[in-house]
Amino acid sequence: MDQVRGRRYLSAPVATPRDIHRVQESLISGWVAPAGPELSAFESQIASYVGVSEAVGLSSGTAALHLALKYLGVGPGDKVLVPTLTFGATAFAVTYLGAEPVFVDVDDSWNMDPDHTRLALKTLKSDGIQVGAALPVDLYGSPANYGALMPLFSEFGVPVFEDAAEGLGGDFDGKKLGGFGVGGALSFNGNKILTTSGGGMLLTNDGEFASKVRFWATQSREDFPWYEHEEIGYNYRLSNILAALGRSQLERIDQTVTHHRELRELYREGLAPLEGVLVQADPSWGRSNSWLSVVTFDPGLYPDGPTQIRLALEERDIESRPIWKPMHQQPVFRGARSFLSGKADSVYSSGLCLPSGPRITDLDVEEVCSVISRTLGPRA
Repeated sequence: MDQVRGRRYLSAPVATPRDIHRVQESLISGWVAPAGPELSAFESQIASYVGVSEAVGLSSGTAALHLALKYLGVGPGDKVLVPTLTFGATAFAVTYLGAEPVFVDVDDSWNMDPDHTRLALKTLKSDGIQVGAALPVDLYGSPANYGALMPLFSEFGVPVFEDAAEGLGGDFDGKKLGGFGVGGALSFNGNKILTTSGGGMLLTNDGEFASKVRFWATQSREDFPWYEHEEIGYNYRLSNILAALGRSQLERIDQTVTHHRELRELYREGLAPLEGVLVQADPSWGRSNSWLSVVTFDPGLYPDGPTQIRLALEERDIESRPIWKPMHQQPVFRGARSFLSGKADSVYSSGLCLPSGPRITDLDVEEVCSVISRTLGPRA
C-alpha cells in the first residue's frame, strides 16, 4: 500500500504568507472595528471583478439572501422558487421572512430546470398564488441556464436574485456569475473558492438596493449622534480584518479557478476507463469554476457506489461527501410544494463530491482514482 500522506480534505483553505501579511497589516493599522478601508476596497474590487457597480460585504451568503428577499418585499404568504438541489441556506433564507420555498427540479446541469420552472410558474399563477421571487443557484460553481430562465421570469413578472454562493469565478456566456437578476449572493465560507473564514457579499447594479442592504446590515442605525432606529436592523457586516484576507485571495482568484478546473480534468482522465463513472462537466452555456469535482456512478452498475467509494476513501484518510440532499427530501421541508422530475433524486443517490481544494495535488487525484478503480472491482 502507498504511504498515506495525511488527511486530504474536501476543500481545505490555504493561507499564503501574503494572506497572513495582509491580515497583519490590517491589524497594525488599527482598523479592528467591523468597517474600514479594507472592507470598502474589497467591495469595490469584487464588484469590478464580477462586473457590477455595487457590492456590500456581509457576514455570510445567507445574510445576502435574507436581505435581498427583504428588499424585494417578500413576506408571509409569498412563495419563492428554489431549486431543490441546493445547500439548505437557499431555502432557509426564504423562511426568515415568513415566506415559503417552492422547490423546482433540475436539468442536466443540476441547476433549476426551465421546463419545470415554467410549470411551477403557470400552476402557481392559475392557483392565484403570489410568487415573490426566484433564487436560481449555480450549483458547485456551474452556471444555471440564465438564457432560458431570465426571459421566463420576466414573462411572469418574478424578480430574480442569484444564489452564486458557490459560483465566484464561473461564467454564463462569458459573463461572470453573481451579476444576474436584481443581484447576487456570494459566500466566502471556509471551504469556498475564495474564503475570508466566514463572510459573504451582496452584488447588484442598483445603488438604492445596495444602500438599503448596507443600512439594514449595520443595525439600521439612523443618522443621529445617538443610536436611533426606525427599522429593525441586523448585525450582518463583514469585518475589516476578514476583508483584508479576502482582498489577498482575490488577487489569485483566476489561478485558483484554474487549479480547480485542472483537478476536475485530472479526475475525468483518471476515471475515463471506468464504465458508468462520470465527472460533472461544464454546461454548453457557460464555464464552471469547478469549486468541487463531482462524480456520478451508474446505479445499474454500482447500486451502492457512492457509499462504497466514500467509505473506501475514508479508510485512506481522504474526505469525500454526498451531493447536497434535495430540499424536498429534507424533514424540515416535509410537505413543501414541489415540481419534480426525479432528476435531483437521481443525482443525489448516484453522486459524490471528491477532494477539490487548493491543497489537493495531482498525486492526491491519482490516489483517489486508484481507490475508486479498486473498489468498483472487476467490472471497472
